[in-house]
Amino acid sequence: MPTFVSNRFTAIAVLMGMQAFLCAPALAQPAMLAPAAAADNAKAAGPGQTAVLAGGCFWGVEGVFEHVRGVTDVTSGYSGGEASTAHYDEVSSGETGHAESVQIRFDPQQISYGEILRIYFSVAHDPTQLNRQGPDTGTQYRSEIFYADDAQKDIASKYIEQLNGSGAFARPVVTRVEPLRAFYPAEAYHQDFIAKNPRYPYVVFNDLPKIRNLEKEFPGFYRERSWP
Repeated sequence: MPTFVSNRFTAIAVLMGMQAFLCAPALAQPAMLAPAAAADNAKAAGPGQTAVLAGGCFWGVEGVFEHVRGVTDVTSGYSGGEASTAHYDEVSSGETGHAESVQIRFDPQQISYGEILRIYFSVAHDPTQLNRQGPDTGTQYRSEIFYADDAQKDIASKYIEQLNGSGAFARPVVTRVEPLRAFYPAEAYHQDFIAKNPRYPYVVFNDLPKIRNLEKEFPGFYRERSWP
């Protein structure tokens, strides 16, 4: 078992992960399928676009979007704090302002920003958990959308209003919407972590079920991972 992520686990979490290695299908949590965004941009040919999203451990969010048709690249990293503290050991303290985030590059002719957000809310994380996701707690695991422009801000804000107004989730969506100041790629060992470590206990218990939910709930967007 790698030692570089020891601060992501408690002893209990490790034991839970080992259990999940044996019976993950039975323990997998169902997706909370969000309705389509009522306010969205039309799909059209044009330059590639970028979304930056935070939703707990970046391994799982990255892993989901690596399987989404129309996504051309996904990078794990940090957003919300300063460049000087954009390092895993410091971010893990919860005191840097950073959130573990993913930068998603996508083709706007194949998938819209609103569809990216629908997948994010439905299967990539639980947007009703405040400053935590599953076994991970702290502000670095918060749910947050970092918008690149006014169009993204408008779509994200209206979508959250829509979700809360419709009662799509049993609890209020607590996702923050803030401007993107910068995105800092994480250390190399965090990139493509699920693809490189599919049998790692944390991944089996927490992340692989998200990818299975993507395939089940969004078959039109699901694809096998298409880059190294």
